[in-house]
Amino acid sequence: MKELDKRLIQVVPSERQFRYQQLEFYAFIHFTVNTFTGREWGEGTEDPAIFNPEKLDARQWAKALKSAGMRGLILTCKHHDGFCLWPSRYTSHSVASSPYRGGKGDVVKEVSDACREEGLKFGVYLSPWDRNSPLYGQGKPYDDYFCNQLTELLTGYGDVFTVWFDGACGEGPNGKKQVYDWERYYQVIRTLQPDACINVCGPDIRWCGNEAGDTRPSEWSVVPARMRNTEKVASLSQQSDDAAFRQRKITASDRDLGSREALAGEQNLIWYPAEVNTSIRPGWFYHSEEDGKVRSLETLLDIYYRSVGGNGTFLLNIPPNRDGLFQENDVKRLQELGDYLREAFRVNLLDEAELSADPGEDGCGIQNVRKDDYEGYYKTPDGADHCVIEAAWKEPQEIRHIVLKENIRLSQRVEKFTAEVCLDGKWQTVCEGTVIGYKKIIPLKGVRGDKVRITISDARVAPTISFFGVY
Repeated sequence: MKELDKRLIQVVPSERQFRYQQLEFYAFIHFTVNTFTGREWGEGTEDPAIFNPEKLDARQWAKALKSAGMRGLILTCKHHDGFCLWPSRYTSHSVASSPYRGGKGDVVKEVSDACREEGLKFGVYLSPWDRNSPLYGQGKPYDDYFCNQLTELLTGYGDVFTVWFDGACGEGPNGKKQVYDWERYYQVIRTLQPDACINVCGPDIRWCGNEAGDTRPSEWSVVPARMRNTEKVASLSQQSDDAAFRQRKITASDRDLGSREALAGEQNLIWYPAEVNTSIRPGWFYHSEEDGKVRSLETLLDIYYRSVGGNGTFLLNIPPNRDGLFQENDVKRLQELGDYLREAFRVNLLDEAELSADPGEDGCGIQNVRKDDYEGYYKTPDGADHCVIEAAWKEPQEIRHIVLKENIRLSQRVEKFTAEVCLDGKWQTVCEGTVIGYKKIIPLKGVRGDKVRITISDARVAPTISFFGVY
């Protein structure tokens, strides 16, 4: 296993992947003609005249997202119906043919401007399936069209932090399916926006496997290259089936993607972290009948802990209504979520704790874990695949969250760990886990203790901890 372990830790994130994971929590905005037809998937035959969100306020969106603690926004610039939220030069099926802003509107510009004003990153979704384009299914002519539209989005709206692709695919007017030239699309993005990650049907960030907010207990970032899947199929929630939407399961892959055992026979490995995407409502587009079905604070927190706190990122969809505004129930829930998270992680009790580690020889850097950055970190001496880190207070503390982060610049190393809390000399195990990775959040229901002990009992090679938080 030692030779395997040495090979595994050679796999590290690219700079763009490293920056992306630190965004942690960001928004999807599904908005198009479907908002006005009540559909989840459009046919491509919708009259642009139906699109007229007379009160659209992208700053309202950005402020609401910021209130939740989100750091970015991905806009569905074109969904499967082919309707463009910007005045594309390559089709008339766009806002330029709608009554919105007298045919002079550009939703993409309004949203990208609002993101910059509020300090949010801006990203684009461009469906490769275009049910309106007569070129779809013709091979290269459609790829030319698609790349031209991609170029418009990547050159006209400032920096883009991600391009989000799904693999939806159907038949064109000629009865043939379009075979997407993914490598060509990637090259356009790398040339025009080299810092942007390409998500899901792309090489940078992978789909967790479902759209219900489900996650694996152990979500690894070092996985087989064959996991780079460009065939993301239409999934349950996109069919607007409420029962199916609430079904929680992992699909598209096994539950164990990256343990030693899972990787033992794999020769081609990549860094490919997971993104968890789901909607705040049963549907991805706005439906007034779902105003009372906004996910509860408790449900959103559970997904947050399992995604951001489970070595992934969290992409939450909020659909604007026909006026072009977030509905008040969604706005309220976002504020509640942000308020809760800010208060929960406001005071790190580790600031007042004595901190020790074994091994803890000079140079291990245990005091570095007090600061949430990668300039310093704790690392055991070479050859040690386990360690014990202990925090102690003079008086008992009420502990609601423990946070751990590895230095992922040095790959993902921890295979097994335990967290314990001590009160009056009695230790209580509060978590037994495998993956730490970018971030592990251990939510507790108010456990009192005067010591916290983290035991890393197995690691691929010398384990690292870049941050340790107790709240």
